[in-house]
Amino acid sequence: MGDAETKVKEDRVRALTRVYYSRPEIQQAMLVFAQDRELVPRYFEGFGKRPDMLQYPSDIMGLVSKGATSFHGSEEHWMDPLSLSVDLTPAQVSALRKGWDLLIDIDSPFLDCSRIAAQLIIAALEHHGVTQYGIKFSGSKGFHLIVPWKAFPSVYDGQETRTMFPEWPRIISEYLMHYIRQDYNRQAAEVLTNISAISERTKLTADDLLEVYCLQCNKPAKEDVIYTLRCQVCSLEMQRKHMTSVNRRLRCVALKCSGVFEIVSSLPYHFCETCKDTMYPTHPLDSERHPHLFDATKRVSAAKVAALDMVLVAPRHLFRAPYSLHEKTALASCVLTKEELNTFSPNDARPLTIVPRVYIPNCVPGEAGGLLMRALHWKQDTMSAEEKVPKRALTSQDRVALSGVTEAMFPPTIQKLLSTKMEDGKKRGLFVLITFLRACGFGEAYVMEKSTVWNAAHPSPLRQAYLKAQLDWHFKQKKLILPPNYENVSFYRDLGILEGKPTVKNPLVEVNAALRR
Repeated sequence: MGDAETKVKEDRVRALTRVYYSRPEIQQAMLVFAQDRELVPRYFEGFGKRPDMLQYPSDIMGLVSKGATSFHGSEEHWMDPLSLSVDLTPAQVSALRKGWDLLIDIDSPFLDCSRIAAQLIIAALEHHGVTQYGIKFSGSKGFHLIVPWKAFPSVYDGQETRTMFPEWPRIISEYLMHYIRQDYNRQAAEVLTNISAISERTKLTADDLLEVYCLQCNKPAKEDVIYTLRCQVCSLEMQRKHMTSVNRRLRCVALKCSGVFEIVSSLPYHFCETCKDTMYPTHPLDSERHPHLFDATKRVSAAKVAALDMVLVAPRHLFRAPYSLHEKTALASCVLTKEELNTFSPNDARPLTIVPRVYIPNCVPGEAGGLLMRALHWKQDTMSAEEKVPKRALTSQDRVALSGVTEAMFPPTIQKLLSTKMEDGKKRGLFVLITFLRACGFGEAYVMEKSTVWNAAHPSPLRQAYLKAQLDWHFKQKKLILPPNYENVSFYRDLGILEGKPTVKNPLVEVNAALRR
């Protein structure tokens, strides 16, 4: 989009804001939501000052007259939002917090996939006894579900619930994602059928997009090859899977035979990393022995194309307020009912035609206690399982910060991240950058300088306060947090810094290889 076209669009949105936000019913809906929350305006150039709040209808129009296009509120409820400061300690911030809402931010590149996820989350909430929740359109391609603070017990397991932010809402979001994942992958794959359009939009080839699914757990299966080997001396044949190199010649295993095996044929097969073969418990379930347990028809990978990342909970995290406009789409973040969600179209969010409603429902006190209990128990069980069977591609040695790393050793993805100017995805990019630099052994001063320079290069940089808060949090963690694996398309592929099919699982593997050279 050229500069002239951009200016025309901005002028159109600014004209719309003056008409739209002047509606008394819109102002009232926003003020009801804003009570006890930090509420911050956004301009085309970036967010306004923090902390800030709305108290009167005139506050809204005063900010709009200065160019505000949208408004973003906190998940947390505060004693006095204006007392917040980046200089406060975590304990001081916690003392100001009255409570928190559980916000589930569902954002897929495809609205139909976001709708599927929202429907599944709603069913999961109801299954766990949560009957009252808010639903709203994000204004772009997603939905925001909210469970009010009142629905949670004030104390659980001896802990004041209000003090357990962001830990507990993050765990609940992880649990709900785990709870719906299988159904989501299956249902999303059923609507992702236009391969050429998806390929053009995601820049992924058909081979990258399509996957075979394990019918037992409904997760994508991995592909490998079974090689048939024959000894050129004694003609003994054998089959072998998972050969790391087809160029390596293996000696014949027959007694008194000095021959070597040659590959005479190869056959692709699929295996599931999650399911085990009941006859061979140490082996993964595979299509060679159990072809009926693998879907013969390849489906688009929902994990690659429409991945969900609902765990975006962070201290003082802001999300688009109900009935706020969206700068890019000029649509309103309107409140929906469960029934309206099923047939919702972005046309239903045209600003001048919507009728506002209350976003935060009057729920039954404590009704989300069962959800909280199940999520915390699940997390404890998951942590124990992960300690017994590590699922990361890197070894325990990789969890210790490296040393002797230079910038010349940074892999192409990180080099591209450092040189790319981003409009969207800056928070995810910052997470990759901080975790990568920390794992490479760089100190806090270096990481701060590198992150600041990277952030300043973007057209709309992240606020310095957010940058500082993220760095402070990461350097307070006792356990090293590794950068995401390349297969996590919400990061590298979505950010446009990964091209082609990666040959390793994580950027740290490439750094380790460079150190060994």
